[in-house]
Amino acid sequence: MKNRYHNAAYQYSAHNLRQLQDAGGFEVAFAGRSNAGKSSAINAITGSNSLARTSKTPGRTQQIIFFDLGQGRRLVDLPGYGFAKVAHSMRGHWHETLPRFLAGRRQLQGLIVLMDSRHPAKPQDTQLVEWCVELGLPVHILLTKSDKLSRSAGLQALREIRAGLPGEVTLQLFSAHARQGLDEARGKLDEWFAWPGDG
Repeated sequence: MKNRYHNAAYQYSAHNLRQLQDAGGFEVAFAGRSNAGKSSAINAITGSNSLARTSKTPGRTQQIIFFDLGQGRRLVDLPGYGFAKVAHSMRGHWHETLPRFLAGRRQLQGLIVLMDSRHPAKPQDTQLVEWCVELGLPVHILLTKSDKLSRSAGLQALREIRAGLPGEVTLQLFSAHARQGLDEARGKLDEWFAWPGDG
């Protein structure tokens, strides 16, 4: 499958909604708990080792970060949520800002939600997915770090998560480390971005 994402380049970061650029076009955002491997997934999908900053300390992404793909299309890296060791005031800021971004960003075509396949569907994950479904925002879930599960355990995780999801939400196994699920993830992005010249 053609990788349309290898030319992704950092565009800008926003700490609050007032700093957002209204550039039109199409965007797909990535969200997940602070230890779900969000930055690693973005790097694997784009074929870059350093596009999104990775860290052994969860919660390092504390801004809304935009990556330009060309042709009016962008990936958006949202701050991680969960147990990240960030100031209480910062957690409160993002608790208010992210829902407003997801509800009001008209360029947004879909949300990729990342969950650790070994510890998926935490309450915050489920709440985010259900809320996006209510908004009418398409959601695709990457069950990350799936290389740490056996094949049978991975399939069991898929079945269990699938059973608790609204029908319109899609999901897959994914491993940035093992390069598992890259074509499927890129295929979902292709679908949402509706690249010129596609079918």
